Amino acid sequence: MSSDVLINLLIQVIVGAVGGNVAGAAKDINLGTLGNTIAGAIGGGVGGQLLAAVMPMLANTGTTVDVSALASDAAGGGAAGAVVTAIVGLIKNKMA
Repeated sequence: MSSDVLINLLIQVIVGAVGGNVAGAAKDINLGTLGNTIAGAIGGGVGGQLLAAVMPMLANTGTTVDVSALASDAAGGGAAGAVVTAIVGLIKNKMA
């Protein structure tokens, strides 16, 4: 794994964790700070990689480190982290 790919993945995971905590601020989907962070980080990493693989215009962001690549990694990772946290929180609360 090259350093550019590792940097992009790290950004996606960190921003995903932040997105998970932002999404977890809603009372209906809150998993607690640690739960929001873990779900968001997983969602940010996986979702950001999937988004880069699916969208052709983001395909080059996995191999470069520039402002547009960082912005797209942050947007994709944050959104995916928030979505995964919301889904896990809804499932957890429906089962409780």
